[in-house]
Amino acid sequence: MGRDVDRAAFSREDRVLYRQKVRRCLDVFALMLDDFGFDADRPMTGLEIELNLVDPAAEPAMRNEEILAAIADPLFQTELGQFNLELNANPRLISGAGFTDYERGLLGSLNRASERAARSDTRIVLVGILPTLTERHLVADNLSTNERYRVLNDQIVGARGEDIELDIRGVERLRTHTDSIAPEAACTSLQFHLQVAPDSFADYWNASQAIAGAQVAVGANSPFLYGRQLWAETRIALFEQATDTRPDELKAQGVRPRVWFGERWITSIFDLFEENVRYFPPLLPICESEDPVEVLHAGGVPELAELRLHNGTVYRWNRPVYDIMNGRPHLRVENRVLPAGPTVVDMLANAAFYFGLVRGLAEADRPIWSQLTFSSAEENFHIAARRGMDAVLHWPRLGEVPVTRLVLDVLLPIASAGLDAFGVAPAERDRLLGIIEQRCRTGRNGAVWQTATVWAAQRQRGLDRPAALHHMLQRYAELQGSNEPVHTWPVD
Repeated sequence: MGRDVDRAAFSREDRVLYRQKVRRCLDVFALMLDDFGFDADRPMTGLEIELNLVDPAAEPAMRNEEILAAIADPLFQTELGQFNLELNANPRLISGAGFTDYERGLLGSLNRASERAARSDTRIVLVGILPTLTERHLVADNLSTNERYRVLNDQIVGARGEDIELDIRGVERLRTHTDSIAPEAACTSLQFHLQVAPDSFADYWNASQAIAGAQVAVGANSPFLYGRQLWAETRIALFEQATDTRPDELKAQGVRPRVWFGERWITSIFDLFEENVRYFPPLLPICESEDPVEVLHAGGVPELAELRLHNGTVYRWNRPVYDIMNGRPHLRVENRVLPAGPTVVDMLANAAFYFGLVRGLAEADRPIWSQLTFSSAEENFHIAARRGMDAVLHWPRLGEVPVTRLVLDVLLPIASAGLDAFGVAPAERDRLLGIIEQRCRTGRNGAVWQTATVWAAQRQRGLDRPAALHHMLQRYAELQGSNEPVHTWPVD
């Protein structure tokens, strides 16, 4: 939901008109899927990375507006919290040396941004949840000043009608309440975009859902929140709870949450947009002047602005996207399950694993979703978020299997073949998938390194938990600058 909002209140008439426009857009979208020319000849990819800002003491730095002005680069944008930024990589093909191009571009952008942030005594950190965040940081006053975040906060809190409860039980337990969506700002993610053709969208979305558990297990990097060790990827539980518009009574009635894994395999992208319209009331009923029917009949490309805005307020872990570039519409799967960090090369290894694996499974003769129940895929996802590298997942023909064995024996060969189908250079393929392999062989991802370093600081250095977290984050930021994969980082 990246558009600006210039209204703080909506009338009943706004909501009625918006609902009518969304349904009109949905009808037009259905017609377009039948016979419109979508751009799908050369499948482009994209990356979005959410960033954290910290001060010299490793405390969150509420300075994103100042830092953004200093960076002066359109690839960087604000995010929900004043200690957040977002970096959007330029879309590109991953064939040949595409991943190297990504790496050079991301490192160049981050290095330039870091140099300018340093002039204001601020450092950029790539991590799923900033370990030094406390409840005093995640309050409404620290939301970014862009009005769209304030309006979104008011609409979510107003829809719920009461404070939001956070109750996360992991290695330790966190239970607290919040009167805003500010805790969502703690969730800094890495998002992958993959352009697909309409007739193959369902295969790619289903494959993305099926592998979400394995992705999270090997990529987990968010073990701490408010000083407590919770899940390996606490971001999952936090995001699901911090934006929940349902009071307990609506949960008991089976009303769907806005942060949603889903409930079934699909046969078309239309299924997902139709679910959005059927299940979710509008949060931001803002209408544009376009009549999509008239545009379509005139031979133009409808913006479908209301349908897209509504889709942006339903937070699926794998989100369908309709977009227009250079006058041509296209469809994308937006994979949102992973945290940022620890390094650029780690994130590109995660990208190679995702892009290769999802293509390999989407184009398999026997679809994985014909063998794996949807409920098992969802259970795998949450088990992986809790346990990370120690997760035991369910997989067809294997039953219950440690995720490291599943990745090494089954998924990496599929990912390798998928990258070959994209035309990725063998050296690129082997370097990046080799990082995933070594994480599994060493049992170390970002979450494991963070927890091991904190426990070492507490036991060997005699630090209390807050001091150990600050020590760990300082060391994390230093090692991040090396761009060496996290499985090679020392624990000291």
